[in-house]
Amino acid sequence: MKPNSASRRDFLIRTTTAGVLAPLAASCSNASDVSGNSPPVAIATWDNRRALTAAWDILVAGGYALDAVEAGVHVPEADPDDRSVGLGGHPDRDGRVTLDSCIMDERFRCGSVAAIEDILHPVSVARRVMEVTQHVMLAGDGARQFAIEQGFEPTNLLTEQSEREWRAWLDANNYDPEASAGYRPPINSERRDMPSIQESHDTCGMIALDTEGRLSGACTTSGWAYKVRGRVGDSPIIGAGLYVDGELAAATATGHGEEMIRAAAAHTIIERIRGGASPQEACRQAVEHIRRVTPSDPSEVQAGLLAVDRSGRFGGFALQKGFVYVVGLPDGAGEPDVAGTITDSVAVSGGTIYVVEAPYLIG
Repeated sequence: MKPNSASRRDFLIRTTTAGVLAPLAASCSNASDVSGNSPPVAIATWDNRRALTAAWDILVAGGYALDAVEAGVHVPEADPDDRSVGLGGHPDRDGRVTLDSCIMDERFRCGSVAAIEDILHPVSVARRVMEVTQHVMLAGDGARQFAIEQGFEPTNLLTEQSEREWRAWLDANNYDPEASAGYRPPINSERRDMPSIQESHDTCGMIALDTEGRLSGACTTSGWAYKVRGRVGDSPIIGAGLYVDGELAAATATGHGEEMIRAAAAHTIIERIRGGASPQEACRQAVEHIRRVTPSDPSEVQAGLLAVDRSGRFGGFALQKGFVYVVGLPDGAGEPDVAGTITDSVAVSGGTIYVVEAPYLIG
């Protein structure tokens, strides 16, 4: 996908415990194909329905899953009201917005950028890393330089509102690094239906299956609000925040990134599926593993995990109550029999997007 060099304004204007059990798989297999042989499925962390709609429009037209997830996460990256990703994301404690992102296709090709600044769409830079270099990850100033050489235009990502909130945070901590050293954002702060939570952090992770049976995924974030400068979470780490095995399944993670890195969360899910677990069971097993191995107090961290396999089965599970996700399914599939609770649904072209409150381990 070519870098988007349009102005910010122009872009915004344009812009059961088996998860899904055999009955859904059967209904999907009976659904009319959009353009190929496999009904599409897309799933994303949190209530990112606008992002999922952008991805779904590509999938339902018979497009490539990799293009779909890239276009999907472009939406929160360019949304100044989404404080967890891209434009308007909360800065680090030095007042600088640093972004992490990765992307992976069905052939084990992957690209990643970490701690990149001034670039509106880090996921597209990650894709360029994958497609035009021999590397997987670029970081910091080098990632920014590469992006500019590839035609991406530098953009100021710190909005006035985010700057005001950062300065208020500095005042509350008396500009004392020691007083704020143990700061950790509250769990579930990505939920927009919880207005009492001011600090946001975290990730838009998205995975998709297209009509040709190809799996892909993308993950993007501005990380913890007011993090220590240089901190990198799980979002750009292949195997932690995202992993795709094109012959088997795709998985993504959200929550406190350090926990995902410790447990190689996304890769753990894939290996559990390889061992015979359904996507839903695999997500639960990975969350149980995180709870078992974390040196943190499990009641103070969150982990929300998602997976979809090549047959279109999907699942989601969380450590704490409050994790929601969105899933898009084609016309004819019917309402999915999910683990968790469907809280909303919206009709989209060629299908329906469901909002699901995931089952959880604690709370």
